[in-house]
Amino acid sequence: MVTEIDLRDSSPHEFPDRIYAALDETETGVEVLVIADRDIDAHLIQYQIERDCALDWAHEDPDAEPREVRVSKQEPLGDDELGTFDVRDLIPQRRHEVLLDTFDRLGPGEGFVLVNDHDPKPLYYELRSMHGDVIEWEYASRGSGEWRVEIVKTDASIADDEGVITRYDVREIPKPDRHETIHHRYGMIPDGETMELIAPHEPQPLRREFREQYGDAFDWEVVEEEPGRCRVQITKAERSDATSDGEEPTSATADNDGVSAEASDEIPESAAELDVRDLPPAQRHEKIFKAYADLDDGEGFTLVNDHDPKPLYHQFDAEAGPEFYWQYRKRDPGEFRVLIGKTETHSGEPTVSEDPNAPF
Repeated sequence: MVTEIDLRDSSPHEFPDRIYAALDETETGVEVLVIADRDIDAHLIQYQIERDCALDWAHEDPDAEPREVRVSKQEPLGDDELGTFDVRDLIPQRRHEVLLDTFDRLGPGEGFVLVNDHDPKPLYYELRSMHGDVIEWEYASRGSGEWRVEIVKTDASIADDEGVITRYDVREIPKPDRHETIHHRYGMIPDGETMELIAPHEPQPLRREFREQYGDAFDWEVVEEEPGRCRVQITKAERSDATSDGEEPTSATADNDGVSAEASDEIPESAAELDVRDLPPAQRHEKIFKAYADLDDGEGFTLVNDHDPKPLYHQFDAEAGPEFYWQYRKRDPGEFRVLIGKTETHSGEPTVSEDPNAPF
């Protein structure tokens, strides 16, 4: 029998006590279903640290509200063994927020093993920018859809995040990685939130890239400038603020197959079918992103999956450019088909069909 605890009527400071009590009373391998209106992952990491006990947990649906998380105790952790935090089921927009919260709660010498489906190096730069030189970061494995990194906080610290959702000191990031890291994280911040950059000078090439990719949907403000140091705050516009001339955004008229009539001339040609149903989950995203990277403008492929690939959409939305195109073709139990491609004309925003069930 599964133990269920509903935290929706509890205050956040009550979460740890209720979660700990339920897990303490549960035998190894027995599931506890936790229902909450906010993420609980940081509390589960703390449980592993304080109880020296490994946990296994998975979200019923990463997009669902409220969150429903199935948690079970595993074997005790060995000496100096870190608990694991697998974020591959979380949509990209939530991964950084949850991981920053988790790191904030760590004490000196505490840590966890991060499991991700791609190299999480942008997180390393983000943690260093917000906490300083208190991060021990060691790769345990790389590639094949499973990257494992041991992350330890070496000293007490408090995130320097006043007035911003995240901060990057780009002076600490190798030049080849700077722009990719910034675009990657910017794509994940919610509308209306602010990212701060600290650079040796105002990064005008980056500003031009933002203008080309995001149009007028952001605000760029230099808040401090002195020799060798420039602070820039970039605020993502609210969706309703991103239209020009003060007009409200209008919906395109969709034709019978769910494709926006206004965007129908931009539909990529589907040249191949990529069926990932027989692949292990850890290998699927890597194969899909490789197929996308190999596309030329105007090309696409039809993804076939055994469940709704909404988390994949969110990752593309955060990381791909305005040429990204996504359109559902079929939704049946055990068979979801999505046309994924690159448009030939780039409007500054990803192109998504006007299907009312599109995942955003």
